[in-house]
Order: sequence, then structure tokens, then C-alpha cells
Amino acid sequence: MEKKTLLTHCSDAPGLIAKITNICYKHQLNIIHNNEFVDNTSGHFFMRTELEGIFNDETFLQDLDQALPEKAKRRLVSSSRKKVVILVTKEAHCLGDILIKAYDGSLDIEIAAVVGNYDKLQGLTEKFGIPYHYVSHEGLTREEHEEKMREKIDQYEADYLVLAKYMRVLTPAFVESYHHRILNIHHSFLPAFIGAKPYQQAYDRGVKIIGATAHFVTNDLDEGPIIKQDVIPVDHNFNASDMAQAGRDVEKNVLSKALNKVVNDHVFVHGNKTVIL
Repeated sequence: MEKKTLLTHCSDAPGLIAKITNICYKHQLNIIHNNEFVDNTSGHFFMRTELEGIFNDETFLQDLDQALPEKAKRRLVSSSRKKVVILVTKEAHCLGDILIKAYDGSLDIEIAAVVGNYDKLQGLTEKFGIPYHYVSHEGLTREEHEEKMREKIDQYEADYLVLAKYMRVLTPAFVESYHHRILNIHHSFLPAFIGAKPYQQAYDRGVKIIGATAHFVTNDLDEGPIIKQDVIPVDHNFNASDMAQAGRDVEKNVLSKALNKVVNDHVFVHGNKTVIL
């Protein structure tokens, strides 16, 4: 018996849930869990169905295609553990959190490798028995550096790339190569305080909360579909450095929670938004 997850989204229409579940029954697939959502503004339907049974993917998906509206999108995803490559620069808190959670099983992923443009985090990574690739950006154009990064990344055939405080802007060509497969953590509650020194911006503005945002990377800087956000309270006693220190805990928690949702196939991307079921 296998376990797989069916992800369906399409224009809303009467009877979609019944049509999909009847096809599952026809193929003698047991529905373990099911969630659905209709965005009434756009008239779009989303459904996530966990299935168990003996799968004939081709005929199952053909039957679905005949039952679903035109231009419907559906994916049948294996329940096998997803493989990720983590990109880093110098900050350890997000990388360390993911390493520990993968080690103790609370984050069910295979970390294939860590790739960094500095070697500062090599020792931490290798303590967990994970390969670390140091690819310096010194003396290289952005495109040349990314080509060298890709030589290391692509050998692992990862499902997702995770930017764990990787502090370099990626080129459009690189982003397009991993379309909706790159997760980033931004150290503010987007869309506020985009760009450099967000905690200084927050301090200068006198904010009463600070937060973090995990999102998919697109060619619009820090404006990709948002997966997870969270905030913590601050007050006049916090300077910019205090805010940055407090913010690190929010950043690592938001990133690992977002990654957990993505690798367990809970996230639909629709336009520049996500639906999480």
C-alpha cells in the first residue's frame, strides 16, 4: 500500500468534491484526510486529499482530467521525504534550527547539502554529517557566482532550496530555474520595511511589533507569495539591536514552519498568493 497526496485546483463548479472522491473510490483509494477551500472572490477551488492504496497514476489522472473543469491543475505527490539544499551566508540561527529539527525528526526532510558564499557555517553543518560547499563570490560577477553555485546544487536534485539568511539577491535566470521551489525568510513583517536594515527601519518608525515572513522567491524582491508570518511585541525599551536579537527567534520559527508546510504538500500557489490546506 502506498500513500500519496492529490492536489487539485481549478475554477469552482458544482459537485467538484463528489466528482473527485468518486474517482478515488473507483480506483479503490482510501481517503485518509481531505481539505478544500473556495476563494469566492476569484471563484477558484482548492482541494488537498491524502490517499492510500495501490496507484495507477496515469489512469487515475486521466479520469480526473475528464471530470474536472477545463484548465484544471492536479498533482499526485508521493509521500516520500523531500530533499532540500540550504543556502547560507554567515548567520547561524535559521540553519541551526533546521539542522536540529531535521536531526530530531520534527522536520521530516532530507538535507542533502548546505552551500554558502562564506565558510563560516561549515563547522556547524558538518557536525550533523551534512556536506558543506563553500563557493566564494569574491572576484566573480553575480552570474558567474550563481553558475558555480548551481554546479553544487544541481548534483543533489533537490525538491526545494531554502535561503537560510542567504544575503545575496538572486538573478532572474537563477530564480526561474527553480520556479516556486526557493523559500526565503525575510526579517520583517512584509510588506513593511523591505530592503536593507529592516530592524533599523522598524526602530526609526517606533513600531510595537516586529515579525518575520517566509515566502517563495520571485523576481520581485521580497514580494513573492507569502507562506508564513508571525510577530512578537516590542516597546520603547528596545533599540534596533535589541529588535534584531529578538527577531532572530521569530525568523527561525517562521522559516521552519513554512518549510514544514511546503514539504508536506499543504501549499498551493495561486497568482501571488498561497492557499494552505
